[in-house]
Amino acid sequence: MPALTLAQARRIALAAQGFGRARPSGAVTLGHVQRVIDRVGQFQIDSVNVAVRAHYMPLFSRLWPYDRSLLDRAAGRSPRLLFEYWAHAACLVDVQLQPAFRMAMRRREAQERGALTGILSAKPDLLQRVLDDVRRGGPLSARQIENDEVRSRADWGWNWSEAKYVLEYLFDSGQVAVAGRNPAFERLYDLADRVLPAQVLARPDPDDDASYDTLVQRSAQGLGVADLKALTDYFYLRGPAVKSAIERLVLRGELEPVSVARLPQQFWLAAGARRPRRLGGQALIAPFDTLVHHRPRVLQFFGVHYRIGIYTPPAQREHGYYVYLFLADDEIVARVDLKADRAQGALLVQSAWLEQHAEHRPSEVASRLLHELRLMADWLELREVVVRPHGNLSTMLAAAGRPG
Repeated sequence: MPALTLAQARRIALAAQGFGRARPSGAVTLGHVQRVIDRVGQFQIDSVNVAVRAHYMPLFSRLWPYDRSLLDRAAGRSPRLLFEYWAHAACLVDVQLQPAFRMAMRRREAQERGALTGILSAKPDLLQRVLDDVRRGGPLSARQIENDEVRSRADWGWNWSEAKYVLEYLFDSGQVAVAGRNPAFERLYDLADRVLPAQVLARPDPDDDASYDTLVQRSAQGLGVADLKALTDYFYLRGPAVKSAIERLVLRGELEPVSVARLPQQFWLAAGARRPRRLGGQALIAPFDTLVHHRPRVLQFFGVHYRIGIYTPPAQREHGYYVYLFLADDEIVARVDLKADRAQGALLVQSAWLEQHAEHRPSEVASRLLHELRLMADWLELREVVVRPHGNLSTMLAAAGRPG
């Protein structure tokens, strides 16, 4: 069985995600966006907007500044390149994968739902009325559906209306799709055949085995080299079915079993994966980027124990609230807690931390990190980068930004 060094595996993983390539010399186009979609397959959606919403950041990390309306167009206008569904979380997913996700839609359609069952027991015509409203007036948010009800004030934030429960069931089961998001970041629902490309909808439904083969192969392509858990988590699949898919893909020559030095588990290498000897470049990596969303892989490949902070009580946050990683060449060398202060026109670096394995080159890391932070500030139309005195890299980072 072929053996890889840890450094080789790390570079293969980065190359598979689109890092280490020259960024566009001119304006970023929809073609550039499509090539990133082809590589990573999905962009996670998150409601937190402390710096920039999560789904916009992966393209910036790989392409540098781009017009965010390109991603809005790819996900929100026909013919769509992306559709919203559940992948490793709520994600914008490559629309070419929609047929493979129909198995999840079938499973979710049959899933027992206590709250929805209770609602439809009391109002048996509500599902059809909601579907009719969407057919007549879509795209619609849940708040635009007419339905008389008394809403509880308990559990604020998850206090869904009856129409919302129905719409989410219709969305999960594939009967409606998300046409976009409104300014309040609420889903706008429409009939699936008015959202998804006709050529995608026309494809026959693959069976579960074929669906798993497609999704596991795509996971492997996006990861480069991966273990069973990473292949399973990339699209949040089921482990036993992933094992069977891996066996079929190995027999077809699409995956190759390999070992990675100093790591105990079995890995698989995607056919055609690039094996660069060196990788250059740098990037800020958002918490939900497909490069780092599987935290055990980040620890094993990069030696970085990564937690965001948003789910941790303030007193227990080690590195900050919304923490980005900084990639330099083929290593993660720093992390920064970022906030866009739009009123003041500043990208705030609320803390900056140097990773232990990069402590021999703090000046170089600070200089390169500041360059990326200034690019990000310009992209977000913020006038300056402001570094606050918190973290073992903050002093060096602030000094790198001073003239002379």
